[in-house]
Amino acid sequence: MTVQDLIDKNIFKVIHAGDKLDRVITKPFCCDLLSIAMGKAPTDAAWVTVMGNINTLAVAVLADIACIILAEGAVLDEAALNKAKLQKITVLCTEKPIFDASLMVHELLHASIQL
Repeated sequence: MTVQDLIDKNIFKVIHAGDKLDRVITKPFCCDLLSIAMGKAPTDAAWVTVMGNINTLAVAVLADIACIILAEGAVLDEAALNKAKLQKITVLCTEKPIFDASLMVHELLHASIQL
């Protein structure tokens, strides 16, 4: 499943669509501790977090994730939104809890594998 496929499911609101919408998402990754995410986020993951600040975007670039999903109603602050636009990072959001958002991505990934 690509980032664009995930967007097309309309289960997450798009805060900003980046320029790599054809990236294949490998798995969801849940973490709110940036230092852990920096070292353990898998490449091409859909990172589910509540951290909506500029440091989250820096870690996303460093970890080479496919997209960020802000859960539990978290939003990007203004500086982070501007940085997402500048760095062309895809950021989605949902009111759902982190686990539920991650599980939705997991289930979509496994549904697309079985097709």
